[in-house]
Amino acid sequence: MDRRQFIGAAGAGIALTHLNGWAQDSYPARPVKLIVPFPPGGPTDVMGRTAAKAMGDVLGQSFVVENKAGAAGNIGTDAVAKAAPDGHTIGLSAISSLAIAPHLMASVPFNVDKDFAPISLVGTTPCAIVVHPSAPFSDLKGLVAYAKANPGKLAYASSGIGTSNHLAAELLQTSAGIDLLHIPYKGSSQIVPDLLAGTIIMSVESSLTTTLQHVRAGMLKALAVTSPTRSKALPDVPTVAESGYPGFAVESWFGLVAPAATPAAIVQKLHDAWAKGAKTAEAQTAFDNIAGTLRVTTPQEFGAFIKAENTRWGALIRKQNIKAD
Repeated sequence: MDRRQFIGAAGAGIALTHLNGWAQDSYPARPVKLIVPFPPGGPTDVMGRTAAKAMGDVLGQSFVVENKAGAAGNIGTDAVAKAAPDGHTIGLSAISSLAIAPHLMASVPFNVDKDFAPISLVGTTPCAIVVHPSAPFSDLKGLVAYAKANPGKLAYASSGIGTSNHLAAELLQTSAGIDLLHIPYKGSSQIVPDLLAGTIIMSVESSLTTTLQHVRAGMLKALAVTSPTRSKALPDVPTVAESGYPGFAVESWFGLVAPAATPAAIVQKLHDAWAKGAKTAEAQTAFDNIAGTLRVTTPQEFGAFIKAENTRWGALIRKQNIKAD
């Protein structure tokens, strides 16, 4: 390359840098699509819409939620991975797609390590061990004792194979040295009628939203929550950790991701918008209403968290030989 070519190339590089900087400074230049990979109305949808409203208010641009459900969240998550990396399509993905599916399924259409730019953790919800009043035990200690006396006979419901509540139950079995009978349902909404009727006496719920009203009414009993600390929604219900299993902690988690090649400056701008918007009373109330915990992390912290969760759940899935349907 001669001197004239070098100067021309350098000038082009400087111009491109200025253009990219201008694009990032003017971002978002149009409405941003926020893909929620689950149907409307559930806790994930509430988190997604809360984040969209909060970020839109901060950035002065519309954030439009698109529900793209299917394959336990993998269809919507894949749509984010394959979107243009300009910050105008982002997603609220979850533990199911970002930490469980890659180990549970033979293949997924995206690579968690390579296809996403983490923005921030957004929220968590505890799993809960809920029983019918006719259950022959009234606390976690009694449950474990009953299960040890009746190996493989105490049945519990979950919202499906490989869900966070299923894995919470698997982790409890390895921690307590018990053998439970897993009855997978197709979602929590199908479990509640059977649980209320006593058709099945125990469920490990992925969130408190489906059973909270029945627990408060005395129609069901919550034995423990799986989060590190007690839930504000059920402050009298102990954690699994304080019930005899120190360090036990399982939560369903949800976070914002962008396509991998999204410029770091835009990722940071999105993070900052959520960090500011999350401080509003409106956002906090929305999370309280679904018994969730609002969370904010840096992109780097969220990336490290995703890696750690993959290591953790991949090891459990292999150890317990859990297979997808």
